[in-house]
Amino acid sequence: MKFTRRALLGTAAVCLSAGTAPFASAQGSAWPARPIRLISPYGAGGASDISARILAEYLGKKLGQQIVVENKPGAGTRLANEFAARAPGDGYTILYAAAPYATAEALYGRQNFDTRKDLQPVALVAMAPLFLIVNAQSGIKTAQELIAHSKTKPSGLNIASPGAGSQPNLAAELFLRDGGARGVVIHYRGDAPAYAELLAGRVDATLTAITTALPHIQAGKLRVLGVAATQRSALYPDAPTLREQGFPNVVASGWYGFMVPGTTPPAIVERLQLTTIRALADPEVKQKFLAQGLEPNSKTSAEFRKFIDDEGRKWGELIAKAGIKGE
Repeated sequence: MKFTRRALLGTAAVCLSAGTAPFASAQGSAWPARPIRLISPYGAGGASDISARILAEYLGKKLGQQIVVENKPGAGTRLANEFAARAPGDGYTILYAAAPYATAEALYGRQNFDTRKDLQPVALVAMAPLFLIVNAQSGIKTAQELIAHSKTKPSGLNIASPGAGSQPNLAAELFLRDGGARGVVIHYRGDAPAYAELLAGRVDATLTAITTALPHIQAGKLRVLGVAATQRSALYPDAPTLREQGFPNVVASGWYGFMVPGTTPPAIVERLQLTTIRALADPEVKQKFLAQGLEPNSKTSAEFRKFIDDEGRKWGELIAKAGIKGE
């Protein structure tokens, strides 16, 4: 049976207004009957961890059980992915999947689990748009001016990224190729050292999340040239999209979403999906996400599956052409 988003939301409204009991699992017991663990693929303190905890608090209240965030960082999110894939499909393990999930096979080869069968999408949660940023003292004010600047340098542009195979790395490669510019992407251990190099004038630009850069932007030390999105971002609405500036293919973003083991009963997946969509429509949740540089963006299980497949194809082709290897 297929469910449209309207039908799912309608079902949720009926259930909530009528005070109906939770969906039953395939075993017939009410779910959830005990605490749930939410596996985060990154360490504590970042946007991923904080947003996971925001959702854990909201969903825990709605589902009537505590949701405990467990951080399992490492190997470009692969440790967390594999851990969740091997967990029982009983509804008590949820993966807070991130963008590297879609590119892992292209970067590292076949995974230790079936990425299409052993984990199933529940709902896309948020997007983290990537912004093209330069040192304000460079005098460069548009993406086209940055491309023109690349032609004045014998080796082209130096673009900083927070790590090989990361979404910012892939977005930078896409920008260079779409702009017909020469250049190299230089990898650092995270956003902070990448911005330090940009502030020192040792690299020309970076293309990454904006949160860490905002204090430097507000201080007039860094300048935003554009956002790699289909439309302007609420996080920094003054920035035009790169599409607007003549780079139609440069659309790139980090993202987060819920996935569960592949054997999880459909009734549990449906209830978790409905509750998640409701959470993302909550104004308080929205504001908390925006404060972390994230745009709430709900997609149903089927839509999320298509999104992951599309991301895998798009970035897989670029990874192969550019010869990018994951760390």
